[in-house]
Amino acid sequence: MTPSSISAVGIDLGTTFSVVAKIDDRGIPVTLVNAEGDHLTPSVVLFDGEEVVVGKEALKALATEADKVAECSKRDVGCRVFHKVIGGKQYPPDVIEAFILNKLRRDAGRVIGPFTKVVITVPAYFDEVRRKATQDAGYMAGFEVLDIINEPTAAAVAFGYQEGFLNAGGSTQKPQHLLVYDLGGGTFDVTVMEIRGTEFIALATDGDVRLGGYDWDQRLVDIAAEAFFRQHRIDPRNDPVAAGKLWHECEDAKRTLSARNKATVTFDYRGLSARSEIGREQFEEATRDLLDRTRFTTVQTLSAAGLDWPDLDHVLLVGGSTRMPMVRAMLRQLSGKEPNAAVAADEAVAMGAALRAELILAEAEGKPAVFQIKNVNSHSLGVVGTDPQTRRRRNGILIPRNTRIPVTARRTFRTQKDDQRSILVPIVEGESPSADDCQPIGKCSVRHLPTELPAGSPVDVLFHYEPTGRLKVRVIVPGTDRQVTTEIHRENSLSKEHLDGWRQFISGQEPTEYR
Repeated sequence: MTPSSISAVGIDLGTTFSVVAKIDDRGIPVTLVNAEGDHLTPSVVLFDGEEVVVGKEALKALATEADKVAECSKRDVGCRVFHKVIGGKQYPPDVIEAFILNKLRRDAGRVIGPFTKVVITVPAYFDEVRRKATQDAGYMAGFEVLDIINEPTAAAVAFGYQEGFLNAGGSTQKPQHLLVYDLGGGTFDVTVMEIRGTEFIALATDGDVRLGGYDWDQRLVDIAAEAFFRQHRIDPRNDPVAAGKLWHECEDAKRTLSARNKATVTFDYRGLSARSEIGREQFEEATRDLLDRTRFTTVQTLSAAGLDWPDLDHVLLVGGSTRMPMVRAMLRQLSGKEPNAAVAADEAVAMGAALRAELILAEAEGKPAVFQIKNVNSHSLGVVGTDPQTRRRRNGILIPRNTRIPVTARRTFRTQKDDQRSILVPIVEGESPSADDCQPIGKCSVRHLPTELPAGSPVDVLFHYEPTGRLKVRVIVPGTDRQVTTEIHRENSLSKEHLDGWRQFISGQEPTEYR
């Protein structure tokens, strides 16, 4: 790719580690080092009084000041508050994410100079609320967020670049079918894509936003803690500081078990010590259910894409947790192919985001598009209505899951009673016909309807779903002048006033590492 004249970066905002990449002067995607000289920044935040520390030092503090540390905040994105009280305070998870992004912005700025434009990646299975919260986190960190793209899609773009598909005359001779298996520190995604020329087309996607390498770590923590308890009748998991220290030891052991058949966890607590030797076979048995969850999702996604295993050209491994031998063995057995680890497991997503950022800048300068991304939505989108027969709340789906986006959809509902003066439109994500089994994501309303409107009057609801995964809603009452076009109100979202306040505070933070 020919680099544009304006700087923009791609960010893989990970659950456990984050990475920044840009396109260099040669048109090659490269990852940038942080202030500590590393390519990976731990997605961990230490709140120490008025000081906010992000990255490696915050990760170290888990072993000594766990009650002041926020980790895995990405898992709580979309919730009102982070699951853990820190220093007597409750923080919105998107604010914690913003502190991480601010660290990445400042560190990258030391390498490439000041910039504000960015593409941020999210799990393909992130719903609309989580995507909006990620966009808000970027805003609070002082960014102009050009786009929010799916992590497996970004990895596929990086793979396409590496294979030469994005070079002049380098497009694929025939369509390539690619299954991206993305197992990161805290989330899991699987996406089936078709690379047709320079088009990257998502066919189907699925995943789990609460499944990742962190869960494998916790199984090792349980094994080691139970061994300690058997020996000393004390459970170190009940002490946050001890649990943080034990988690460190077990994370190291997990990496050892990817290279060797056994690992040793030695742990000291309250003047007592225990030594646990854990074999790879024992570890794999203890985590078999976790792996089976990814296996089931992978099979389902391939089926949703309308393909069989022989139809695939590549099974692409993305995410640091795919280094576990059990993952590769499972995919090899399923697909009959050797999983492809050609792209850097930890850096491919950020590189793909950087390629996307460069594409957006080039198009803004009037340059032709080097490649195109065509995505699908990961969750069905619908409106909650009342079944006239059963009087139960039902999910009236407008946009089914795995629909190509952008898309506009329309569905007609009916008023429930005579002289109804207002309409509330609750919007949900989910596959179940029962509204109670779906995830509420927001609502909008139409007020001051004309008087004497009869029961059963039509109400048209239109959804427009953007490639970024953002939803706009339009509600029209035919035969009247009443309609509303809005981005939905989300109960857990911060107000504009709060976003601006946090933006001023966070983007003005000077990280401790610089002092």
